[in-house]
Amino acid sequence: MKQLIEEIDRRLEAIFSALANGGDLPPGLRLRTEGLLEAATLLGASPQQLQQRMNDCYRRAFGVSLSASLGEGWETFHVFPEIPAFARRAPVVPTSAD
Repeated sequence: MKQLIEEIDRRLEAIFSALANGGDLPPGLRLRTEGLLEAATLLGASPQQLQQRMNDCYRRAFGVSLSASLGEGWETFHVFPEIPAFARRAPVVPTSAD
């Protein structure tokens, strides 16, 4: 179990660090990490404990909590084991005067 939790932490750190630095997030990485989160619950970890670890990784990357970024009750919209990870919107620059 310890190895699984450490791998989840590594992946969450990678996900949130990439996004905080303006990078993109491959869907496969997010989906596989969500699968590991679910596997950890099947082995006895509590979803609340894992969401707290996710929040800790997010705070280290962005400097604020998930609640500060997404609002209180963010867990209602991103039901465990979903990782609330979004890339920044690309800047849109008009190419014509229209």
